[in-house]
Amino acid sequence: MISKKKAAIGAVIIILCTAIFSSLITLRVNEYKMISQGDVIQAEDYTELRDFYRKFNQVKAVVQQDYLKEPKLKTLLDGALKGMVASLNDPYSYYLTAKEYRDFLVDVEGSYAGVGLTVTVNKEDNMITVVNAIEGSPAAEAGIVTGDKIINIDGKDVNGSMLDAAVSKMRGKPDTKVKVSVLRDGKTEEFSIIRKVVNLPDMKYKMLDDKIGYLWLYRFDKNSSANFFRAVEELRSKGMQGMVLDLRNNPGGLLDECVAIGDKLLPEGLVLYSEDKHGNREEYKTDKQYLNIPLAVLVNEYSASASEVLSGAIQDHGVGVLIGHTTFGKGLVQTIRGPFKEGDVVKLTTAKYFTPKGRDINKKGVVPDIKVNELEEAGQFVTDHPGKDLPLNLDAPLSKGLEEVKKQLSQ
Repeated sequence: MISKKKAAIGAVIIILCTAIFSSLITLRVNEYKMISQGDVIQAEDYTELRDFYRKFNQVKAVVQQDYLKEPKLKTLLDGALKGMVASLNDPYSYYLTAKEYRDFLVDVEGSYAGVGLTVTVNKEDNMITVVNAIEGSPAAEAGIVTGDKIINIDGKDVNGSMLDAAVSKMRGKPDTKVKVSVLRDGKTEEFSIIRKVVNLPDMKYKMLDDKIGYLWLYRFDKNSSANFFRAVEELRSKGMQGMVLDLRNNPGGLLDECVAIGDKLLPEGLVLYSEDKHGNREEYKTDKQYLNIPLAVLVNEYSASASEVLSGAIQDHGVGVLIGHTTFGKGLVQTIRGPFKEGDVVKLTTAKYFTPKGRDINKKGVVPDIKVNELEEAGQFVTDHPGKDLPLNLDAPLSKGLEEVKKQLSQ
């Protein structure tokens, strides 16, 4: 989950070079200042930074002199910066170059050139796992499906610690080819995919019958709340009296968009609150006006971050029934710091969030009220018919959601 209030926009993916030390002057006995940046370096840090710079310069000289190829200095510097943030051992915190940051913003802007996959890191095996192949995308048409483990891209092995690099490799200019190998049911399958411009839909919706609307929210991007409000109004104009909200495979996104949607579904009160390491608490609240209709929410193990915020709040307020599988368990807030001088940024985990009743769901997930397993036939249908909607008779959680809303409407 990425806080947009504290950052320009936010969600994955040090070197102190010569200029820093050549521009140091003494300000006070225990303080040093970098003139160009106005940054203050405390005296207790100065010795370690000086020693680090010497060590870095020695390693840099050896690499530049003896490495088989000619490395670019900027590549080495960027690598050192990445290493600093990677040393936190937090899969959600990382340093992004200016180019990587521009690519990152694509996730909330709505389109990009690539294969059309939503991926995450499986916390159990540290493998890059497909959450969703976007409908109509090159990946979906090639036959990649939810649950596939990406193990190789263009001949290079990848794993969860290389998520950002893997995502970057799959993106590229339209009409260029990329080879992606996945592990599926213990067997390796290779796909040759032609990149295209991929438009990122954030939801789809329809009436399931004359009274119940269905809205599948793929993620929370900058347009999600506005699109959600329009969809709700259209469904209500068609007679919607109850709703099934599908958050399966929703990896999260912008916190403010999640809160705005929560404001439509929840009574007055908390959506969530967050706390940082200093104990500072920030609350996100709703007003009195809300939809107030029978509601079922579908979740699974790929429902993460902002989708867990929304489903957890609905559960705590008792305004809907959760159906499916325990969610992913990402109860952390990331904030973008920067951009710095060259347009680079650091994405850092800065707080933990809690549901309205104070539940900490990080590494635990939100447990549904009714557990429903996906049918084996459903997985086979998705594999055999990429990009096609799963028939209702094969979608056990959706069928149960429809049943629960009908039950509420009849009371």
